[in-house]
Amino acid sequence: MTKITKKAKVLAALDREKLYTVEEALAVLREYKTKFDETVEVAMNLGVDPRHADQMVRGMVSLPSGTGKDVKVAVFARGDNAEKALAAGADKVGAEDLMEDMLAGNLDYGRVIASPDMMGVVGRLGKILGPKGLMPNPKLGTVTPNVAQAVKDAKSGQVEYRVEKQGIIHSGIGKLSFTDDALKANFKALTEAVVKSKPAGAKGKYVRKVTMTSSMGPGLKVDLSEVEGA
Repeated sequence: MTKITKKAKVLAALDREKLYTVEEALAVLREYKTKFDETVEVAMNLGVDPRHADQMVRGMVSLPSGTGKDVKVAVFARGDNAEKALAAGADKVGAEDLMEDMLAGNLDYGRVIASPDMMGVVGRLGKILGPKGLMPNPKLGTVTPNVAQAVKDAKSGQVEYRVEKQGIIHSGIGKLSFTDDALKANFKALTEAVVKSKPAGAKGKYVRKVTMTSSMGPGLKVDLSEVEGA
């Protein structure tokens, strides 16, 4: 007889239609956890069609409890700005040399930041950085004269959210090793930011479904009452 694992028992007992509070969902995910520290992820199904410019949802939000990840940051800057970026913790700072390095395929970065005077150089990387979601953008605060603050934000838990073609936003909100309070604070920050980013062209119900999961865990439906303004 095949032995039923603890994880299989947890999955078998799950009600796929149940709406969980954030705390309840985290409790289930902890039952299902593996030996490595999994990322807790949130998916928000929105009533938008991002093919239309007036229904795009994109922005940055600082997660108060951090992400639990070390974000590698590259900065395009010269002179004083370059020194400030390095002092703030940037992993790589440069100008034409950094552009050539990226053109050669070295793109192992989680965030790319640029001072406004460097956009002539950065613009040549549009076809490379754009598809990876790394192209510096003034609306996201990644093109800024204050590169030091942008580096600090990236390193301290600021994440970008962007709606996909199917109208879904995916984002990590921390690690399973975080406390419930820390993950709940991050969940609140992310969902509030997305709700505030509701575009003018959105029609009908904006937040339609929210799901929480972990790297290796089941997807659990979160009660929309947990999302302020939904």
